[in-house]
Amino acid sequence: MRTKTLLLTAALSAAGVATSMAQVYSQNAVGYVNITANPGFNLVANPLVQTDTSVASLLPAPAQLTSVFKLTPSGFIQATYDADLGGWDDGSLTLDLGGGFFLYNPTASAFTATFVGEVAQGTLVNNIPAAGFSMRSSKVPQTGRLSADLGYVPNQLDSVYTFVGGAFTQYTYDIDLGGWDEDPLISVGQAFYLNASAPNNWVRVFSVN
Repeated sequence: MRTKTLLLTAALSAAGVATSMAQVYSQNAVGYVNITANPGFNLVANPLVQTDTSVASLLPAPAQLTSVFKLTPSGFIQATYDADLGGWDDGSLTLDLGGGFFLYNPTASAFTATFVGEVAQGTLVNNIPAAGFSMRSSKVPQTGRLSADLGYVPNQLDSVYTFVGGAFTQYTYDIDLGGWDEDPLISVGQAFYLNASAPNNWVRVFSVN
């Protein structure tokens, strides 16, 4: 069993989906990703494909009073977990591949959120239907630079905001200044704000083979 696990890990690493932030183990493109939820707010993403993407299914037993905040065109939707009241107050809230959400850990200790599912393959399209702010993430569970490695082709003056260690960092794409001021580094399970200057499609063709 140990040998089998090592071989699977090596195969997936060779496919480019290993990361220092999370552990991904896969057989036939099925596996799991562990994401550390530090105390306070974390801007994270569901990095795998599942049949049921509801928060109740993906995060069945987080720390008491954990909350998720999902950005929609009409504002944030919040769901909170309270074991004393039977679990999530809005367990049907979906956390879909390619999106993102704030995960708020109210405790003084980090906990691990484990996402189980399939690695997305084929022609993957993350549709950005309008200009303005949205939460986004890579549909491929891979650490890399947003454009150079993860395939995002920005429009002029697109901006990306990552949230790490309790602080935002802004990156802007300006072709007149040579492109990105710095191509953002995105980890597996990490989401970010995208302020799109125009509608766009983030297209990535990917296979683990």
